[in-house]
Amino acid sequence: MKPEEVRAMSPDQLSEKLAGLKKEQFNLRFQKATGQLENTSRVRTVRRDIARIKTVQAQRRAAAAGKE
Repeated sequence: MKPEEVRAMSPDQLSEKLAGLKKEQFNLRFQKATGQLENTSRVRTVRRDIARIKTVQAQRRAAAAGKE
């Protein structure tokens, strides 16, 4: 997921995507623990996508706080 795609999402879409990525991250950790994880690079990708979404959410909260 590219940063431009994340910035284009609405707050509701960001929350939904974040929840989905956290579920996927949990499943990937579980697969790793049981030795069933095949695509190890997906762990890194999911972790970075979560960070991108959290960063955009924090930027939007800061911008909203600055306007008040």
